[in-house]
Amino acid sequence: MSYRESWMEEKRSAYLYRVIAEAEKETLRRNLFSGLAQEAELQAGHWARKLAAASQAVPGAYAPDLRSRVVAALVRRLGPKALRTPLAALKIRGLSVYDKTPPGHESPVRVEEVGRRHRGTKTGGNLRAAVFGVNDGLVSNAGLILGVAGATNDPHAILLSGIAGLLAGAFSMAAGEFVSVRSQREMYEYQIGLEREELAEYPQQEAEELALIYQAKGLSETEAQEIAKKLIDDPGKALETLAREELGLDPQALGSPWGAAVFSFVAFAVGASIPLLPFLISGGGGALFYCIGLTAAALFGVGAVLTLFTGRNALWGGLRMLAIGAAAGGVTYAIGRLLGVSLN
Repeated sequence: MSYRESWMEEKRSAYLYRVIAEAEKETLRRNLFSGLAQEAELQAGHWARKLAAASQAVPGAYAPDLRSRVVAALVRRLGPKALRTPLAALKIRGLSVYDKTPPGHESPVRVEEVGRRHRGTKTGGNLRAAVFGVNDGLVSNAGLILGVAGATNDPHAILLSGIAGLLAGAFSMAAGEFVSVRSQREMYEYQIGLEREELAEYPQQEAEELALIYQAKGLSETEAQEIAKKLIDDPGKALETLAREELGLDPQALGSPWGAAVFSFVAFAVGASIPLLPFLISGGGGALFYCIGLTAAALFGVGAVLTLFTGRNALWGGLRMLAIGAAAGGVTYAIGRLLGVSLN
């Protein structure tokens, strides 16, 4: 990145920090972003001096670009927390202050404690994603099969529709997950690359920004500065911590795009195959009733499993999911029935 581009980026950050500070009602956060605006201005001055030393023209007054103005307007309207993702893409730091600390989790007081609550959460996230993937495949393909069954009694047509729905849905889910994870990773790689450059260019300023964030989280000025200094002295730990605390990014939450795509494909296909099984095995007149029975049992099971993540009653969760699935299936069957009658 050129000196001029670095100057522009720091000036843009300072502009957005001031917008966030004006929109923030909580005093500690307002002070944090005001302080970060001042640090960004200091870093812009650093790049201005670099430009002058290289005999390049130093830019005059900064004028925010269209993207920055749009994000600023949304921040004023919706608040900073709602705009975390676009703000992170613009390299706005301190967004981790919008993470809610679970009850009983104290602020870090040693370097070893920084980021500890982020660790070990990936397995639970994958389980939750798998359950939702199975549920998506189950509901969507069951609805498709029931809709076609309402329009025709031909088991071959129903089977073909179910297979097509399984494949189309699974590939769609896989493609969506691939693009989503790839985009997240690209943003992380870009942001962490900038942090690496800035850490090498002005480590003291990075430590000051990190200390401001820890103060906003409740640490005293002395404790915050001590932790920040120790972290900055370890480049590897510093980069990970800067990503978490300044940019609000979680490096461990970003997996492989191909892995996410395969995972999503399999989860959806498993769910979509459940209502399809009776037609694959028998294909007779009773296949539709077996399909409904299997789908109902699976919906209840998925609803019960989802209560592991919500803390609600398993029976109630299962019955609610069954009711939702039954309503979706009933509507699609009725529509298929009407279309079948009208076409015939």
